[in-house]
Amino acid sequence: MAAKRSPLSGTSPRESRGPGHKALLGVQLVGASALAGAIVAGIALPAVGGVGLSAKAAANDFNNLPGDLVVPTLSQASTIYDANGGVIATVYSRDRTSVLLSQIAPVMQNALVDIEDHRFYQHGAIDLQGTLRALLKDSSSGGVSQGGSTLTQQYVKNVFIEEAGDSAAGVAEATRQTAGRKIQELKYAIELEQKLSKQQILDNYLNITYFGGGAYGVEAAAELYFSKHASQLTLPEAALLAGLVQSPSAYDPVQNPASALTRRNEVLDAMASYGSISTAQAVQAKAQPLGLKVTTPKTGCIAAKAGDEFFCNYVEHVLLDDPAFGATSEARQALFDQGGLKIHTTLNPQDQAAEEQAMQNHIYSSDKAVAVSSMVQPGSGQILAMAQSRPFGTGTNQTEINYNVDAMHGGGEGFQTGSVFKAVTAATALSQGIPLSYPINSPASADYPAMTDCDGVVHPAVPGDQNDTTVPYGNIDMVKAMADSVNTYFVPLEAQAGLCNVVHMAQSLGLGNQGMMNAAGTGLEPLAQAQSLTLGVNDLTPLQIANAYASFAANGTYCSPTAITQVVDASGKSLTVPSGNCHQVLTPAVAQQVNTLLHSVVSDQGTGASVAIPYSDAGKTGTTNSEAQAWFAGYTTQVSDATVVTNPNYPLNSLNGVDIGGHSYDPAYGYETAGPIWHDAMIAAMSGQPNTALGFAPGPKN
Repeated sequence: MAAKRSPLSGTSPRESRGPGHKALLGVQLVGASALAGAIVAGIALPAVGGVGLSAKAAANDFNNLPGDLVVPTLSQASTIYDANGGVIATVYSRDRTSVLLSQIAPVMQNALVDIEDHRFYQHGAIDLQGTLRALLKDSSSGGVSQGGSTLTQQYVKNVFIEEAGDSAAGVAEATRQTAGRKIQELKYAIELEQKLSKQQILDNYLNITYFGGGAYGVEAAAELYFSKHASQLTLPEAALLAGLVQSPSAYDPVQNPASALTRRNEVLDAMASYGSISTAQAVQAKAQPLGLKVTTPKTGCIAAKAGDEFFCNYVEHVLLDDPAFGATSEARQALFDQGGLKIHTTLNPQDQAAEEQAMQNHIYSSDKAVAVSSMVQPGSGQILAMAQSRPFGTGTNQTEINYNVDAMHGGGEGFQTGSVFKAVTAATALSQGIPLSYPINSPASADYPAMTDCDGVVHPAVPGDQNDTTVPYGNIDMVKAMADSVNTYFVPLEAQAGLCNVVHMAQSLGLGNQGMMNAAGTGLEPLAQAQSLTLGVNDLTPLQIANAYASFAANGTYCSPTAITQVVDASGKSLTVPSGNCHQVLTPAVAQQVNTLLHSVVSDQGTGASVAIPYSDAGKTGTTNSEAQAWFAGYTTQVSDATVVTNPNYPLNSLNGVDIGGHSYDPAYGYETAGPIWHDAMIAAMSGQPNTALGFAPGPKN
């Protein structure tokens, strides 16, 4: 008679044997391969020949099969944290939290063993009784059944399934029931039984196996079905979970409660028959309902903290796209799928809340127009906030497109920037020694002068350059031209600085058409080199603009935008993260001159005067043709922010007369639409920070 366990006890006489038993077990293990070979050789299996194992040679060939199974590190959930250590989201390829066997209720361990392999602690890798019975049945029927598999063999199969990941073909191959596969599983099982203790095998099994509902491992299953930890499972709960292993879909307690109840009671009967519990305990447990308390895991960026979803999505794309996390896309995907990562990010909760509240103050999620904003820290490139007025999701008035970023990172193509781009032209001219006082006659309208692009193509003079006013400006300097955003000043300034030079300056500031990987692998495609380049005809993203403007605030230091500060893998090892690669692209003197120009915009006489903040600031409005997009970008020494209001579904449609937060504007200039959002966000973000003066250059003498 089999040794009995104390009901609901954590240990079992079948688990705790003396030295004599260990010696006997060693003999059994040493002879296991020979025994397995004899079984294979002695049973006429029709499919054996298909794997190169004739009945005559089976015993010898069995010993030549590979037996060194690599036990995988189980895929687990990863956690994304904000800059203060708060949880943004939990993401995973598989819902699993690995736990130690000591963290799994003993009754759960007993239930699983009793229903799946009640002789687990008594046999080696092979349960001779079960295997012979199954093989004889298969031989007579001509098929291959599940019967006779030990827990160790089942664990081996689960390893194959785990390695297959989300590949349907891989999973099908891992679960294909052929004689050859069962024999290979047997060989691996023998090796595992020699390397691992029974407790280790059971521990691995309970953490790897699928329990349905997307839950892998008993801890995730306990949390899913009963909203508790595996250590807290009661007898009827443990019996239910143990019963799911055979067929998670057929016995799904949510979808098929009657079948699940029947299966649970079968497990309870098995436990009573093998002495794990008493008959009275089984009867009492069977009288209880399923007792489900389902908690659907709130995972993935869709379940991130409200407002953080777009940034979360961006972080995922960085992990999957940046070579810092693997030389190939396959390597990066494997890292993400493996999970167990602790991902610490740059997202500042105060700044994020500031962006979201500012949008709520000025635009509704149901508006046709959408507001999009990014905040970056000058001098580091760290992304402080990323928000949209249209929430993340697939429902009405929602979107999963992150308009702050390019298509490579889950966004779109960007938006034309209008006069926000004039700062780049000014930086180019100033870098070449053209002074702030440089005079240009600026009529109400003029021709685009001839220019030569970076490919040597000469673009002849054409008409079309004009201002919003019909009044000519006459001879004005760069400061006046920037304050009033005079097109007929900046187009000839672009010609004077050189079209190609402006392109190169833009690229040094991280500006370029995004969305498709170029030959250099940077994702930065060349800008369209039109004579109207300075007027913002290229599509750029708020993150790009905020980051470029941050270079002016940081005395000419450009840093690549970064979202991740640290990644710790499941083993506790810190991984290399993308660097901001900060470097000087403008001399401090030129950066200070740009600051002077952009500060004129928010001065009393500038186009952005109405949205100036009570800090040392600088900024620029931008409005595209027909007011299709309206921008405001600006900064202090601590924060750079770019905000655009547009209709992303109909990018060529005018914002004129469109309802924006209960108001309509005609014309819908940047300082009226995007500007107030920028203003409110910057005021809140700067709260508690010192009013550190930007570096300014002396303006031109009048």
